[in-house]
Amino acid sequence: MQFPIWIAVAAAWFVPMVADAQEARDLCADRPGLGTPACTVDKGRVVLELGLGDWTREKDAQSRTDTILAGDALQRVGLTDSLEAQIGWTAYGHVRTRDRVSGQVDRADGVGDVRVALRQNLHNPDGSGFSIALMPYATAPVGGSAIGDGDWGAGLIVPVSFDLGSGLSVELTPEMDAAVDSDGNGRHIAYGSVAGLTVSMSETLSVTVEASVLRDDDPDGHATQALSALSLAWQPSDDTQFDIGVNAGLNGHSPDSEVYLGVTRRF
Repeated sequence: MQFPIWIAVAAAWFVPMVADAQEARDLCADRPGLGTPACTVDKGRVVLELGLGDWTREKDAQSRTDTILAGDALQRVGLTDSLEAQIGWTAYGHVRTRDRVSGQVDRADGVGDVRVALRQNLHNPDGSGFSIALMPYATAPVGGSAIGDGDWGAGLIVPVSFDLGSGLSVELTPEMDAAVDSDGNGRHIAYGSVAGLTVSMSETLSVTVEASVLRDDDPDGHATQALSALSLAWQPSDDTQFDIGVNAGLNGHSPDSEVYLGVTRRF
């Protein structure tokens, strides 16, 4: 399954897109952070987002697991003034698990699943003022056992943002998911939300503070995951953004820490 995916991702870089002859909106990037923006890509424009590196650490009394991702790619295409299509895929994942009692180490490598989505903005697609969108998505189980889920998944995200003025904005991202069971066979309900505050430090630099809670009703054990997050985004030009972020777990069901960096480019 890897070869067709590579063709699709590579071809996306060269698909000619003709944008409307109007001034482009401010760059609307999904990265960084836990939440999802309500704004959409301009009609006829393409936004490519790439996670250059991502390291997550999770440990308990029995084991420690380190997960490293590279090439976490997301392509977004503006179909209309308020509707965009997305396709995402992770090119490489490495999982290292160490048994803290015996010292035994297990390693696994692989690619990720493919995720497709539509985001329909219902009010202010440029993200100004009050903005809200609907974003249904589905994941196809084309990845390996290392970082793939093993079955189809789907969900609905409802991004909401409020521009408070003076460089401040608030974002909410409630979602409901048909998440894949931990054994990779079947689905269950998961639901939660992200709340975040973004502060524009200058015309090119912004800082976002977030918190999220996700309830996962997996048949193998129900759990509530809680995270806090801090991220920075720097836009040296109208069409380019670099980002870095860190997430921290707030309870025993959450990963202990996650550090990542990436880049976004609009064409």
